[in-house]
Amino acid sequence: MKTRYFITVALSLVYLAGILHAGELPLGDPANTPNDSEKSDSLNFQFGTPPAIQWYDMFKNIPTDWVRYSSITFTKENIPAMIAMTAATAVLIATDDPTYRISRELYEEHNAVRRAADIGEYIGDGKTHFGLAAGFAAYGFLESDQRALRTASQITETVLACGVVVQVLKHLTGRESPIVATKPGGAWNFFPNQIEYHRRVPAFDAYPSGHVATALATFTVIAENYPEITWIRPVSYSLVGILALSMAGTGIHWYSDYPLGIALGYSFGMLAAHPEKFQIKQPAEENPVGISVTPKIGYFGNGVQLTLTF
Repeated sequence: MKTRYFITVALSLVYLAGILHAGELPLGDPANTPNDSEKSDSLNFQFGTPPAIQWYDMFKNIPTDWVRYSSITFTKENIPAMIAMTAATAVLIATDDPTYRISRELYEEHNAVRRAADIGEYIGDGKTHFGLAAGFAAYGFLESDQRALRTASQITETVLACGVVVQVLKHLTGRESPIVATKPGGAWNFFPNQIEYHRRVPAFDAYPSGHVATALATFTVIAENYPEITWIRPVSYSLVGILALSMAGTGIHWYSDYPLGIALGYSFGMLAAHPEKFQIKQPAEENPVGISVTPKIGYFGNGVQLTLTF
């Protein structure tokens, strides 16, 4: 019985991860999808240097991130991806109570599991994310490293932008955390009384997982800024998996709280790491020859598009 439930959870999350890796959730912008000839002729490397980061960019870009997220998510082209995420969530909701009980049992009966879970929770803690941002910022200032400074700024930006959206959703859905659940799977109290919410936060703030969302957003920014370091992604995804298992064991989240958290984290991480576009050269000639570079986020993957105009 236990094996069957865990296989259900694993397959659902792997299914969702596969969709994200293919670039379909929710950044799959069909308008930016290259055809075969474009793919073969594209130069997927960065030509030139982005503008120097400003200290206020981490705050200035947040409203733009929200607008861009809405514009690329709520489109008819993304309906299949949204259905897939909803299906993964529904499957996990159906098994939430038994999978939580199994995770909780392991947590309570094995000291090693308990210690690991208590430590694993900190992967999604805000102190961890802002600590990483501070580390990149310190290195950037000491070494005059614009990439490190940009990473620090974008981590702060994505944690704040994603965190606000997660909090809005939590305040709307009002789902009970497992540790205080009054019914199997936890009660959903949509549009809860906000005074009561703040008096009994665990009774209303399970869905979606902000820990998973902000952790994945942070790791996505780091991975996108340091693409040559190939171990960042597998290590990051493993840490997010440990975080998810840890919070299920400690009773903070149900497994069905994770799919939307994963989608939000990946999306806002990508948005922060890829500003809309910047121009490298724009000569003022009668027949100008110019080069522009834009981040490319589409069905066939993510990269940078180099465009030559003449």
